[in-house]
Amino acid sequence: MLTGIGPSTARCRRCVMGQLKTRMTEDLQLRGMAPATQRGYLQMVKWFVLWRRRPPEKMGREDVRAFLLHLKDERAASPETLRLALAGLKFLYTVTLQRPEVTDCIPWPRVKKRLPVVLSEAEVALLLEHATCPRLRVLMMVAYASGLRVSEACALAVEQIDSKRGVLRVVGKGNKQRETVLPASLLAALRAWWRATRPSNTWLFPAASHSGHVAPREVHQSLRDAVARARIDRRVTFHALRHSFATHLLARGVEMRVIQVMLGHASVQTTALYAQVRADLMAKSPDLLAGLPKKHGS
Repeated sequence: MLTGIGPSTARCRRCVMGQLKTRMTEDLQLRGMAPATQRGYLQMVKWFVLWRRRPPEKMGREDVRAFLLHLKDERAASPETLRLALAGLKFLYTVTLQRPEVTDCIPWPRVKKRLPVVLSEAEVALLLEHATCPRLRVLMMVAYASGLRVSEACALAVEQIDSKRGVLRVVGKGNKQRETVLPASLLAALRAWWRATRPSNTWLFPAASHSGHVAPREVHQSLRDAVARARIDRRVTFHALRHSFATHLLARGVEMRVIQVMLGHASVQTTALYAQVRADLMAKSPDLLAGLPKKHGS
């Protein structure tokens, strides 16, 4: 056996990598990163290390560039995956390893903005009708009536419901807190769900998992089944209900700034995407040329 690559060296390398993973996980937690973001960053760093088979401390800018090109050219990774990979490696080198120069000059992959998928009111009703799982039906009502993300809906706790003020207190991305609307019909559905299930802990949707509440992947699978039963012939995700919440409120005259706050968007430009979806709203815009003063005889 060659010196330096025996079992003891391999064990030592695994130990070092385990320590690095622990440090990065702690850094992510201290920054208040969402659990899904933590998993994504750690997964990309793991891919990077397995691809090069070298510790990150012994790699540099050219290794990162080569890895991103490998993902793009050989793995046909999407721009979204490339951005996630670069974000994970930037965090590793900037925060955990204190070597920001490794990733400073690497440009972000450009992601084309897609218009969100928005359901009609009839399609929302059809989905709710074909949700044979009561838990899924209530979760979909939460997403559509209050604009919650799937992770936010799954982790909804009793203490977040403010029935007197008619609001839900939501813990969103990066542990940022916000308030959103709690319609009377949704409050009634949540109360009925609580009376029927009597959750034993703080979560409204408990499950036998490490978090104690239902996992988003279970919700996604149940939703796919409901979409198939409803025979909706397009790709519908749980997030489409959040998109529909924003678009339908906009159509009913709710100000975009209010919708932005309820969704938890940092920029109103993100919320403005929903205005593009409602082409009928644009058609109702006044004819500015027709309103101009006309010269006599023109």
